[in-house]
Amino acid sequence: MAKVVAVNISEVKGVIKKPIERGYFKENHGLEGDAHAGDWHRQVSLLSKESIDKMKAMGVEGLSSGKFAENITTEGITLYELPIGTKLKIGETLMEVTQIGKECHKGCAIRSQVGDCIMPREGIFTKVLKGGYIKSGDTIERV
Repeated sequence: MAKVVAVNISEVKGVIKKPIERGYFKENHGLEGDAHAGDWHRQVSLLSKESIDKMKAMGVEGLSSGKFAENITTEGITLYELPIGTKLKIGETLMEVTQIGKECHKGCAIRSQVGDCIMPREGIFTKVLKGGYIKSGDTIERV
């Protein structure tokens, strides 16, 4: 069963996100208080624990939820294989996948440390169709 490992937030762009107990994801906006939220197609970023584990296997130390600036760290779902348009029920919310991967920031500390970063290939982005709270342990269902 797919589930939420962590909800992560940052008030400014370009920094590591910090885990929070739970977050409110506002319809057509994203995680309230997060720098990346807004009226656009990349309101929420998701990355799986399995993807983070791939980077750990490459020798990157100190990785944990939020280090790739993802809002939601997941487990038990292969995010990058979901087609754009897929709807996901996460906690109280309903989200739609809008983008798979992204261009990596040039100053990415992980890429400069090991020469690679998983977020550009395996991270995904969603928009919030129905708002609500999400917390660690919540289930993720394809709708």
